[in-house]
Amino acid sequence: MLKLPRKRDIAQRFPHGQAVRLSPLLQRVTAPNNGMLTGPGTNTYLVGNNEVAVIDPGVDKTKHLDAVMQAAPGKIRWVLVTHTHPDHSPGAATLARETGAQVLGHHIRLQGKRDKNFAPDAYLDDGDTVACDEFTLRALHTPGHAADHLCYLLEQENTLIAGDQVMDGATVVIAPPDGDMAAYLESLRRLQTLGIDTLAPAHGDLLSPANAVLQAIIDHRLEREAAILQALRDTGEAQTALQLVKVVYTDVPSLLYPLAARSVTAHLHKLVADGEAVATDDKHWQPA
Repeated sequence: MLKLPRKRDIAQRFPHGQAVRLSPLLQRVTAPNNGMLTGPGTNTYLVGNNEVAVIDPGVDKTKHLDAVMQAAPGKIRWVLVTHTHPDHSPGAATLARETGAQVLGHHIRLQGKRDKNFAPDAYLDDGDTVACDEFTLRALHTPGHAADHLCYLLEQENTLIAGDQVMDGATVVIAPPDGDMAAYLESLRRLQTLGIDTLAPAHGDLLSPANAVLQAIIDHRLEREAAILQALRDTGEAQTALQLVKVVYTDVPSLLYPLAARSVTAHLHKLVADGEAVATDDKHWQPA
């Protein structure tokens, strides 16, 4: 779960409506949608100087999208989304209308909470590229947090625009039906094989070294899974996800229990698939 920075810290590190230069090819404009799940706000990334790709335009708010357009040092040609959760893609249509850019995303349509109005001009899948003379962005299909999740590798700087694959100072919520814990862990391990230097998350600061960050997330998720399985075995009775949260998530405030229960449910689905647990109905699990 996400731990919010202090308000003063947010204002200094993530000024809403202002572009922050991160590297020769990368800028960040943070949307004013800070909250429990979004931290300081959703990061919109601008890639390139002569021709520009905008990744995750975020919320459809005039001030934010105006700031993105003003920050672009060249023509905005592409609007890419990492996934269609409502804090990532709603601004795509407006930004494309204002700039004439092409909207790109994955073809899978989410079943749960999503941006229902997202309508890309074309689809990207694993290995597809968006390229110009200045940069190449390679799409990587990384399901787990969402079935349609794409990361984009900025090859010239070996930086991964990571969407909600990772978060600064927190772990992402994996919420079925669109969230899949086994797929999420597989995606993290795959990213470790690519030799990435830096991760640019949708919420928070740049993270590096990339493989150490990815390993820490894997370790944390597996520790949670082991604790959930042990709690099931200790009780010996069918338990709900929320009951398990109260045993396993003793390090988070009770306010976050409903969010934690989503990830616990994803872990339970994985434990069932692994033969370690059994679902007695759609809300209760017991050890196998």
